[in-house]
Amino acid sequence: MDAFYASVEQLDNPELRGKPVAVGGSGERGVVAAASYEARKYGVRSATPSKIAKRKCPDLIFVRPNFTRYKEISNQIQNIFLEYTDLVEPLSLDEAYLDVTYAKKGKPSATLIAKEIKARIFDETKLTASAGVSYNKFLAKVASDVNKPNGIFVVTPQQAQDFIDNLEIRKFFGIGKVTAEKLNKIGIWYGRDLKKMKRLELVKLFGKAGSYYYKICRGEDDRLVEPSRERKSIGAEETFLTDIFLMNDLENEVLKIIETLWPRIERTKVKAKTLTLKFKYADFEQHTRSNTFQHILLQNQLIAESKKLLKKVVVF
Repeated sequence: MDAFYASVEQLDNPELRGKPVAVGGSGERGVVAAASYEARKYGVRSATPSKIAKRKCPDLIFVRPNFTRYKEISNQIQNIFLEYTDLVEPLSLDEAYLDVTYAKKGKPSATLIAKEIKARIFDETKLTASAGVSYNKFLAKVASDVNKPNGIFVVTPQQAQDFIDNLEIRKFFGIGKVTAEKLNKIGIWYGRDLKKMKRLELVKLFGKAGSYYYKICRGEDDRLVEPSRERKSIGAEETFLTDIFLMNDLENEVLKIIETLWPRIERTKVKAKTLTLKFKYADFEQHTRSNTFQHILLQNQLIAESKKLLKKVVVF
């Protein structure tokens, strides 16, 4: 979906249409969750701190998120997908992989099916979507961003290698900002540069992910579209209105977050052995630290280990 949260807000509130809109908190510690295309012209993107977003776009209108509404429309869109194939793998409320190799309806062409689904989404929700069509997940995901908004981009097997060779590393799905910068430092800027690296070199530099990079720059991705993906993690977080300086205050905030997190753990019935603490400094620089245990973490252990991890990583 195109700027999904912001587009839903503009759909429901005609006064916001054509104006720069940011979904998120407008306070000193607020963060933009989604930005309309009018706001993106000013450089406002998701994860942009609100005070920086307002500096870039003084006329920016902040709207509090309404996830109940977003889920409602997301379910409506998912139901459209399921008319065409049972192989639908949601990535989030506004994005999903579809395998239409053996589609239940529509013409025998992934491109034509994508166009038909786009039209259905607009007819039924008045929202636009963009589609990427290709023979594997990696290429389809990257292609979906090429002609946004309200676009479609197709990468055939014959076009794939040339497309990847000329693709900037920062646009590779699965290669984040930090990894892209690390690759840039060793002279890798495009897919064609990455393809020159040997698998062993990439594994030494990036571990298991190195094998993935080796394959995708050659157009290889054998991951299936999985309708029921096993949940890999669960978490909770909080953005504070003011900076916190005292360890006692930090520990109290961690306890509040655990009070939110533990019911989610019980509700989803997940069992966790790895604890990750994410924290952000006053300049919005974000860090994470993790610890993996031999045992499954119970609530009292989660509290105790969270405090240990906090004391270990937060330096005053």
